[in-house]
Amino acid sequence: MPNAMLKVVPATLLKLKSVQSESLPIPGAEPWYVSESDPALSVMIDFRSRHSVTVPETASVDEALDHMKHAGVKCAFVIDEKKSAVVGMITAYDILGEKPQQHMHFTGVGHDDVLVKDIMQKIGDWRVANIRDIEQSTVGDVLEVFHETGVTHLPVMETTEINEQRLRGLLSYAKIKRLLADVA
Repeated sequence: MPNAMLKVVPATLLKLKSVQSESLPIPGAEPWYVSESDPALSVMIDFRSRHSVTVPETASVDEALDHMKHAGVKCAFVIDEKKSAVVGMITAYDILGEKPQQHMHFTGVGHDDVLVKDIMQKIGDWRVANIRDIEQSTVGDVLEVFHETGVTHLPVMETTEINEQRLRGLLSYAKIKRLLADVA
């Protein structure tokens, strides 16, 4: 009787085929390059298909840097203590640059006491792009923005149906330069 409960799916929806080769290239092993004329979306980290890397605002800068190294990234979004919202962004450049030293100088704390929230880029200070603009742009357009602004990472925002702004993706200057360098 349980077979009577099965729903029959028409075979016209999806047709399966056989592979005509005895071997296949290893997925992801082929080199990946871009040119300045390629779509900007080709170099954007899209948070619909890949998780963002996050660190708590109360983490030490050393803990944050270790986490980013482990994840293989140079940028992480900073989340609040309740782990309910993004409140900023921090890069390896922020941590390894002058920001921790400046904070230590002005507050008198030691290096171990410098927290992510002390040196992070708060949302209000971000320079962002809109996904609609990125969809119409090229890698060269994005590279020009990086050169003009001096930022190393560019958050990409989208607006939902209920008019809420959300993080949609991230563009990285280092990633684009690496992918362009291999074209020669």
